[in-house]
Order: sequence, then structure tokens, then C-alpha cells
Amino acid sequence: MDHEAVLAFDYVDPDSARLVERSVAREVGEIGGDRTRTRLDRTDATLTLTVEASDLVALRAGLNTWSGLVAVAEECGGVLSDPPDH
Repeated sequence: MDHEAVLAFDYVDPDSARLVERSVAREVGEIGGDRTRTRLDRTDATLTLTVEASDLVALRAGLNTWSGLVAVAEECGGVLSDPPDH
């Protein structure tokens, strides 16, 4: 794969991160096609989503799909990721 994007979601505690992880992990390997791959990792309260794609259009589509799935999991689970510090 020629392109990669990594999204990190920080949560207030490991239980919140685990809840979102379990919700979206079911879709890894089920969504996508020949043009994208996705990997999901969690360390403590941080969930990391890596999307690899063969082209930029596929990368954008993958990022839209996965960020949407994370947002739905957060909303349904009553969990919000920490906003970034500026």
C-alpha cells in the first residue's frame, strides 16, 4: 500500500477506549476491498487506527468510514474522546 494515515483517539480512561475498540474491531477485515487495509491498536486509554490504501481516493474513503464508525461507537457508548490540547 502506498499511502497511510494514523488516527489516535485519546479517552478519559482505558475502559472507555476498550469499549470503542470492541465496538469497531468487529469491522476490521470486513470493510474495505483490495485498495485498503485497516489496523486497530489500543494502549491504555488511546485507540490507534491505521488505514493503508493503494491510492488517495481509497485512503480518504477509508478515513471517512472509520472515523464515522468511531464516532457512532462513542455516541452509542456514551464515551467522548478527549479534545486535543492547543
